Amino acid sequence: MNQHAHIVIDLGFGDCGKGTIVDALVRKHKAHSVFRFNGGAQAAHNVVTSDGRHHTFQQFGSGTFVPGVRTILSEFMLVQPWILSSEEALLQQVGVTDAFDRLFIHERALITTPFHRAANQMRERARGDGRHGSCGIGVGETAKDATECGEELILRMGDLCDRETFVTKMHRVRKYKHNQMRLFIAAQRRDPDAEANILAFEDPDEVMYWVDQLYTSIERFHIVDDAFVASILEEDGHVVFEGAQGVLIDEWRGFHPYTTWSTCTFKNALELLERANYAGEVHRIGVVRAYATRHGAGPFPTEDAGLTERIPDTHNQMETWQREFRVGHFDCVSTRYAINACGGIDSLAITCLDRLRDEHVWNVCTHYELAAEDQDSALFDQDDVSEHLVTDIRLGTFQDLAHQERLTNALLRAKPVLRITASSGTFSESVEDHVHRISRELDVPVSILSFGPTAEDKKFL
Repeated sequence: MNQHAHIVIDLGFGDCGKGTIVDALVRKHKAHSVFRFNGGAQAAHNVVTSDGRHHTFQQFGSGTFVPGVRTILSEFMLVQPWILSSEEALLQQVGVTDAFDRLFIHERALITTPFHRAANQMRERARGDGRHGSCGIGVGETAKDATECGEELILRMGDLCDRETFVTKMHRVRKYKHNQMRLFIAAQRRDPDAEANILAFEDPDEVMYWVDQLYTSIERFHIVDDAFVASILEEDGHVVFEGAQGVLIDEWRGFHPYTTWSTCTFKNALELLERANYAGEVHRIGVVRAYATRHGAGPFPTEDAGLTERIPDTHNQMETWQREFRVGHFDCVSTRYAINACGGIDSLAITCLDRLRDEHVWNVCTHYELAAEDQDSALFDQDDVSEHLVTDIRLGTFQDLAHQERLTNALLRAKPVLRITASSGTFSESVEDHVHRISRELDVPVSILSFGPTAEDKKFL
């Protein structure tokens, strides 16, 4: 057997370039399938082809531009089937005419409904200046309900196989979310931005509107079971596991409460491989940008207003829910923490090196400077020389959100200690020095460098 699995995750706050790395891996290794193993339709993985076509992948795998490559949405996904249909229409516009033919969705995958989305948006709107940075899709509402409700209030992709069951559950979910949101509805009744959200709960025709819309093309959904997943993982060749979001916003290891309701480490992918008794080689890849970014609220110690202005992002701008896209210096401290939270990685993929071309000075953050009240030995490892500096973030007890919130509060006040990695050489020399310093600080080899949006812009080391 000749089997190889590549697991791709983001070691930051998201937006590090997982999609473009997955596309490049699929092309280089002629992978037969891409597995999505966390998150939902809030993903925004951008892929640009050598002939200039572009798509932002939300639920289809980022290998979909490559003919014949399958997408498997695993049981760990939170699927928004209505958005799947609209995403497929966008793929049609850029020449991918068989995306649904190559899409397979596990029967136990949760469904995010328009009612989860409406509730999500109303909660985030109510937070005002204290927003968490939600994408406004409803993934968190779906995940939360799945932990708190019985199966009668949980919709799964397998429910689509029986229209009567699906309709019954949709009505129950709408009623349940409506009851949850009554105080929010009263508070936002006069807010024009909330009108559509309120209508979702109060219009008696909403359920059948969404059901009818979905069932006009229900035959396009290939709903599969464990045996199908196992059969894919028994095939020879390469398979790529595409993570979503980033470890620093992981539901348990991220900086609470500015997190996602999703496990962003390798855990789910490794579980799928273990269940299938996968006998092939497994390579864990952590993706980072050559600098740091964060879309939305939350701690971001290396944020630099000058970099934010000088390096505007091609695909991420100011938007309704996540708000500002912020840029900072590469953060070795938080990246080491992310690697530890994952249980280690095998190699790094460093993206967006080309975006630093016009920067005269390239930096990395090697330490944080903390005020005395934030120097908590349960949260940080202190520098051997200066008691005001910390070198590493400690892992707390798993699922201890109180610990994560204390960490968040300290990081909101942390100041970065920067070290220059490049300042006077050619672009190639700057890249070499910057990459070498990152690899040395993290004690991890680098396997992929990205100098642009296409697969041809990748250098495999």
